[in-house]
Amino acid sequence: MGPVTALYEARINDGLLQDDEAQREVLPILDAIATGLAHTDTAPKTRGGWRGWFSGAGAAPQPAPAGLYLWGGVGRGKSMLMDLVMQATPIAAKRRVHFHAFMQEIQAGLNEARKRGDQDAVRPVALAVARQVRLLCFDEMQITDIADAMIVGRLFQVLFEEGTCIVTTSNRVPEDLYKDGLNRQLFLPFIAMIRDRLQVVALDSPRDHRQDRIGGDKVWFCPLNRESRAEIDAIWRRITQGRPAPPLVLDVKGRKVEVAQHLDRMARTRFWDLCGRPLGPADYLALAEAVDLLVIDEIPQLSSSNFNEARRFVTLIDALYEAQVRLIASAAAEPENLYVEGEGSFEFERTASRLREMQDADWGAAAA
Repeated sequence: MGPVTALYEARINDGLLQDDEAQREVLPILDAIATGLAHTDTAPKTRGGWRGWFSGAGAAPQPAPAGLYLWGGVGRGKSMLMDLVMQATPIAAKRRVHFHAFMQEIQAGLNEARKRGDQDAVRPVALAVARQVRLLCFDEMQITDIADAMIVGRLFQVLFEEGTCIVTTSNRVPEDLYKDGLNRQLFLPFIAMIRDRLQVVALDSPRDHRQDRIGGDKVWFCPLNRESRAEIDAIWRRITQGRPAPPLVLDVKGRKVEVAQHLDRMARTRFWDLCGRPLGPADYLALAEAVDLLVIDEIPQLSSSNFNEARRFVTLIDALYEAQVRLIASAAAEPENLYVEGEGSFEFERTASRLREMQDADWGAAAA
């Protein structure tokens, strides 16, 4: 039994996972990756953000096993399987990172390289990464930005040449990456490279494990008190299976939109962090595109005294509703009683109706 399979079996025995035939079909590939990397001794010299990544050189690269591009619908267990290979691979030179966050770090490194006058800015940045990590795990590869599309091919080419093993998850088959994007013909060689250098596997499980973990449970908790906080905390622990959920930072037209916790396209944040800041439709649309489930804590009673926050909340809910994002929230009152007086209270009736609809057990199933 390989190291990843052993971890998978242990989690099933502990009741943390449900056995899934489609997931099991991926385990031999992950076992081969973990075993193939087990005897490497390259370790990162520095840690912590892009400054750590792009400073210093590591040891000479060693041959790496073929990586994996794992794609499929939400809730099928892609990120969980990636976490298992991260845990099972006994080397220090490994990193798991959300693809969007990684590309932001790369862009920052490119800016530094250009300031130094490097003619080929991508190569030194990619070399710095490759010299410090042997296993690079990307969660949620999706390319919608032309700047990312124009550099990702060159970036991956150097990583592959230097022996970096890449494991990535995506909701899209490689041919649908950067679909209908500007100058997409320039991006097509990258798709061919993915097909050539990575094992492309569809995770065709009929089960949405994320929906199973929520099921028909209550998703709107009020009023705001110790009991409602304990209930929503328990749901978050269950759907994340107790795994760490680092922050997600979205770059929207130069603005930073930060969500406190993020894992497997699930996020959690406070009302005031989203609606107490001067954010607009573009910010909320970006968030709705980045997550399939959002937990919002501490939605207050809304009125004319916090009209701006209420207006942003309406915009946020519209974005989540249109994107079919699953919503879990703690609030001061039921949706119909959240905003009962002051300017905008009449218009809020539509938002309250949407919030009520989003509590249905089948909400979000169409997006899955």
